[in-house]
Amino acid sequence: MHLPHRAPHPRFPLSSATASRFEWMARAGSTNEVLAQAAAGPSAAEWPDLAVVATDDQTAGKGRLGRTWSAPAGSSLAISVLLRPHDDEGRAVPVERWGVLPLLAGIAMAQVVHGLAHRSAVPVGLKWPNDVLIGSRKVSGILGELLPDASGLVIGAGVNLTLTEEQLPVPTATSLLLAGVQEIDPDAVLAGYLHDLTVLYDRWRASGGDAVASGVLDDAVRMSVTLGRAVKVELPGGVVRRGVARSLDEGGRLVVELPDGQAPLVVSAGDVTHLRHDDSGIGDSR
Repeated sequence: MHLPHRAPHPRFPLSSATASRFEWMARAGSTNEVLAQAAAGPSAAEWPDLAVVATDDQTAGKGRLGRTWSAPAGSSLAISVLLRPHDDEGRAVPVERWGVLPLLAGIAMAQVVHGLAHRSAVPVGLKWPNDVLIGSRKVSGILGELLPDASGLVIGAGVNLTLTEEQLPVPTATSLLLAGVQEIDPDAVLAGYLHDLTVLYDRWRASGGDAVASGVLDDAVRMSVTLGRAVKVELPGGVVRRGVARSLDEGGRLVVELPDGQAPLVVSAGDVTHLRHDDSGIGDSR
């Protein structure tokens, strides 16, 4: 597909050079909605794989389980990336393998945050499925949404840049500023995420969407701060289970060991809370 040449964005030269198409919005309700509507609309051909819509003023962002996500203007980035998965031979990657892509995006963001916050004594990790934590506080979250015609997937990511303690939406959140990152450059953060996402995505595509063969599953295990932890899992429909997070299966699903010899719980969707006690027992949620 040939797209007209676009000059680098003056504020985001690195990011616009990394994306196949880069659209910066001064303000958006939801970048995921903007990109999904464009990518499935009459001009869908103009929105290729790895096209990006981003803003630093999102007023109606969406999180997992229908939650809303917002931050003061200019204090965070909202980034949506369009994925139209095909392997190197041009064959479509089966939709049933796409479930690992939000996890893949979480790995990319965790790597970028780790690189920025490496001087901090607080570790950076990935809370299943795709929340990036600095210590025990969330700095970034990911949401994947299938296009209405199933021709692709939009991966939305939010990352807190300069929020102060007073601006945090919840006490369990944080920002790069609060983690001690100096001289935060939004273009460098965004371009770093797009670069790492592209590298991981290309590996995954080249393997035909195999999370094991591509090494994506190994990366997820390496970055995980959930495995080995006692967890509470809130499943769709309101069912709550407690156990110990033991592993990720070949599709990136969380395998939870349940008490009393019950069969392991394999979680593909749900809200996971780390519990206070470690692998030795089940404790109260925090």
